[in-house]
Amino acid sequence: MSELDWKEKLADAFGIDPDAMAVVENDGTDSSEKVPVIQKTSLIVSIDRRHRAGKQVTIVSGFVGSESSLADLGRKLKAGCSSGGSVKDGEIIIQGDFRNKVVDMLLKMGYKAKRGN
Repeated sequence: MSELDWKEKLADAFGIDPDAMAVVENDGTDSSEKVPVIQKTSLIVSIDRRHRAGKQVTIVSGFVGSESSLADLGRKLKAGCSSGGSVKDGEIIIQGDFRNKVVDMLLKMGYKAKRGN
C-alpha cells in the first residue's frame, strides 16, 4: 500500500482532485504540505443569452483541474440549483439565472468565486 492511497481516498470523499494539489512551502521550515488548487482557482459566474432564443443560462468559467472534477462540480451546482445544464469546453452551463446562488455555493465549497456581468 503506497503512502498516497489514503490521501487519494480522502480527496475523493471531499471532491478534491489529487492531481490538483500543489506543493506549498511553510514559512522557513523544511517541511512542505500539499494544498488544493481550489484555494487558488478564481471562478467567474456570468449570465449569457446569446444564441439561446432569449433564454438565460448561468456560466461558470475559469476552472483549473481535471475534466472529472469539473463534471463533479457541475453536477453539484446543477443539483443545488434544481436545474439542468451541461459541462462543455471547460465551462459549467446551468439553465436559468442562478448567479447569486452559484456564487454562494462555490464560496461555501472553498472556491474563490465572483459574479460577472
